[in-house]
Amino acid sequence: MTWLVDFLRELTQLQVTFADLADILTVAVLIYILLVLLRGSRAMQMVWGIVIIVVLYLGATALGLVTLSTILRDFLFYLPFAIIVLFQQEIRRMLTAFGGSTSWVRLAGGGDDGPPLLNELAVGAQTLAARKIGALIAVQRRDSLTSWADTGIRLEARFSHDLLMNIFIPGTPLHDGAVIVSGNRLVAAACFLPLTTQSELSTELGTRHRAAIGLSEETDALVIVVSEETGTISLAVEGQLLRPLDETTLRNALAEQLYQLSVAGEDAE
Repeated sequence: MTWLVDFLRELTQLQVTFADLADILTVAVLIYILLVLLRGSRAMQMVWGIVIIVVLYLGATALGLVTLSTILRDFLFYLPFAIIVLFQQEIRRMLTAFGGSTSWVRLAGGGDDGPPLLNELAVGAQTLAARKIGALIAVQRRDSLTSWADTGIRLEARFSHDLLMNIFIPGTPLHDGAVIVSGNRLVAAACFLPLTTQSELSTELGTRHRAAIGLSEETDALVIVVSEETGTISLAVEGQLLRPLDETTLRNALAEQLYQLSVAGEDAE
């Protein structure tokens, strides 16, 4: 316990300045923001794993376990390189969130186009579901979906229920792929989205559902899926799939997610 006594003695002799407090506060805020961005993602499990390994390393060093501490030290040295390779998507998403702007997000709480757009989305999804017409609709939030929109046909049209129905009618050139919506605009159609790599998904979920989950893992987009086989409506949010939904529950889920983002953006400003 001598080291603890020495540490406490040195601690009492420290002179904390305003700059020190500002430094500590800034680091604490950055760590908090990082944890918020990682919450609910695969990377959060990695963070807990790293914490456990660090604790084991400190314990092994304190107990004089040379072999174990050496192995853990070498592992921690190469760990950052492994994280960069394994979690490219999460890192890109966090950097985008740091630099992204939320001023345009008024779909549910502040803009004039909010409630009408939610109604058009909900009614359109319900109509497609009733006719068992498959559909995939990505709603942009903070993270830009430009790279995914570039894989399809650019439309840059004002979003409407009628336009949505015409796009997803079977046999039309734009039927396959996803529609991307930003604000009150239908940006592009027939877009390709990334497929999730989750292995535990139900075999009942097809390519549309896997694409919806995949995009929601890489970005903060809300992705609506209408099943062609069952007519079930689903909503992909942060790698999770909410289903089954109807017109009312879909509208409420969209409003809740967009409102939360709008409030977060106002707080940040």
